[in-house]
Amino acid sequence: MSSETLPAAAQSRDVERHIFDAELIDDDLPTGPQSNWRRRFMNWWQGSPRVPAALKSRQAAKHAAMDALVFLLRSPWRFLASVGRGAATAVRGWRRWVRVHDYRDAAEQSEKLADKFTEIRALTLFRWKVTGLVALAVAAAVIVAYVVYGGRALWIAAGIGSVTLAVFGRRKDGAPGRKPVLAGPRTLTWTMDPQVLVDAFRDAKLIGKDESLRLVERAAHDGAGWAVTVDLPATRKAADVIKHREALASALAVDELQLIVERVRGRGGHAGRVFLWVADEDPYSGPPLRFPLLDVEFWDAWRSIPFGRDARNRRIDLPVVWTSLVVGAIPRQGKTCASRLPAAGLILDPHTQLYVFDGKGGKDRQAAEAVAHRYVCGDEQEHAEAVRDYLVELVAEVQARFSRMSTLDDEICPESKITPEISRDRDLGMPVTAVIIDEVQVYLENPTRQEIEGKKTTLGAYLADLLTYLARKGPAVGIVVILATQRPDSNTIPSRLRAVLGSRFALRVMDWRDSNIVLGEQMNTRGFDASTLLPSHKGVGILRPDGDTDAGADTLAVTVRTFYMHNAEWRAICERGRSLREAAGTLTGHAAGDDTPRAIDQAAVVKALGSSTGTEAGAPVELPEPLASVVEYLGDDLDQREFVPTAELTEALDVDPSVFARQMGQLECRPTRHRVPDEDGEVRRVRGYFTVDIRAAIDRAVDEISSPGDPEAGPP
Repeated sequence: MSSETLPAAAQSRDVERHIFDAELIDDDLPTGPQSNWRRRFMNWWQGSPRVPAALKSRQAAKHAAMDALVFLLRSPWRFLASVGRGAATAVRGWRRWVRVHDYRDAAEQSEKLADKFTEIRALTLFRWKVTGLVALAVAAAVIVAYVVYGGRALWIAAGIGSVTLAVFGRRKDGAPGRKPVLAGPRTLTWTMDPQVLVDAFRDAKLIGKDESLRLVERAAHDGAGWAVTVDLPATRKAADVIKHREALASALAVDELQLIVERVRGRGGHAGRVFLWVADEDPYSGPPLRFPLLDVEFWDAWRSIPFGRDARNRRIDLPVVWTSLVVGAIPRQGKTCASRLPAAGLILDPHTQLYVFDGKGGKDRQAAEAVAHRYVCGDEQEHAEAVRDYLVELVAEVQARFSRMSTLDDEICPESKITPEISRDRDLGMPVTAVIIDEVQVYLENPTRQEIEGKKTTLGAYLADLLTYLARKGPAVGIVVILATQRPDSNTIPSRLRAVLGSRFALRVMDWRDSNIVLGEQMNTRGFDASTLLPSHKGVGILRPDGDTDAGADTLAVTVRTFYMHNAEWRAICERGRSLREAAGTLTGHAAGDDTPRAIDQAAVVKALGSSTGTEAGAPVELPEPLASVVEYLGDDLDQREFVPTAELTEALDVDPSVFARQMGQLECRPTRHRVPDEDGEVRRVRGYFTVDIRAAIDRAVDEISSPGDPEAGPP
């Protein structure tokens, strides 16, 4: 049947199903020598320092026109102010001159003031006489001019005098008697007080008392706040400003959530260039944000999924293919809704496959049962064992996919990584597959003892090993791991699993330790601490993306207010996803009435997991000495304490201090000096280790032991 005989709806579905990327080409673009000449001229025009910046872009011309208009409107008042400042400056200068301050100061410095007293007195009298004679001469000249030329002479004299005083009283940055302000375009003075900004940086101890800032781009009202870009003094770093954002917000008298601080990187940026955005009011208040995918018929899983908006109201899209995601928060902060957003984008692509496990056992994930290839809901022992069987099945599928990829030619599979074409080819059988687990701590903390291929372990530790393998190896063959937990601590999510989770999203948590467990070590020292979020900000969290976002490819983390989707809308998306799969013929597994796991080679799965299988999470035997002994000694204090003195560790472990320091240094964990109170309450500096550095060393050691030589699975 030809395409002309197909119904319009069928043609539309056929086009929507097969066209995913397109590029708009303008056929009327000029070509030939004239086009090349025009291109070279525009390149010269944009790059030439001789062309004024106001003529290089429409936006710059608009700003220049606005500056000119404001200059004209303010000119009369600025002229009068300059005349007044000039008159005051002239009077002060004349007073110092007539009182012989220059001669007097020189005499005082040479300690000969008494000897020069007679000369100073005579010179003072002489300067008074000169002043009188000049005043009489000027008055006589004005009177003669008035008699000869009339009142016009007085106006001319007044004009010349006022212009002279205005020039003499013009503002100069750094001039004696005037406060230093931002160097750069003057338009900042009518949008934002520059001295307030400079004082704020000084109060926050980000610049010295004698240092100032330089304006890079004029301050402008950007959205619901003010934006400005400044250069720090030499040797000052933008990273320090980001780290001390809270202190800068305090100096500016705004909440730290209203202040956005970013380092300007790439072309046009450097280590000392900072972008500041100050919101007019709380940027995270207001009604919930509606999820954009509620209005689309289907979605391509290879596209980034709308996740929320930042303080500047920019939409933040989250890439899901090639990465994994963990969402952590205390209860009732929007964790379930945040984790459902990326799942919704995957559900609306009929070519994806979903493994949905709900450790809560409620109705939050129940609608996904209609589209899930594998589905488990509950926290009983049978549910945990079902999750284990399905994850084992998926690990075997990852191995099979790598094997099938090795047989494909280079045109279909250029690298040992999945492509959009491969994921949609039903003959190859490698669709994008998402493992979505809500309340993952329910399964990872299961203490049931099991023996896996002769190795003793717990069910929770074995599940952690399976998830670690999927998060590490799976992205290359289209496996996406999405975990959500309301207990983000080191016992819930083992370090070997945390280390391979690419994207992290932390809503409000109890303290900075929990925030670092979700976002990564020392993120609080870099200005990102989810424990500082307000309880009233439901759905607001800190996103550390693994990939590009609209906030910038070089953005380390960004505070995001997630879109909201209630249960009825979530159910509608799941129903739409089922309809899409039925039409495409991709409804499988649980949704199609088949819950039987495939037969797999258990020994091959255990071998694939490597040496991490059979070892309980957090067991000291996984770590090299003396790190294992340090972990065993500290126990729960590893998460509770901030600093441990070296003397305490060497005494408790009964080791030589020099040998201990050398061994810890080999593990990239080096001591530092820190102020701690002694038994008498006096603060003294002692040498020791920060627990964040010890935990980082644990993560590195566990990762090296559990996956020696394992290549990264990242995007091409």
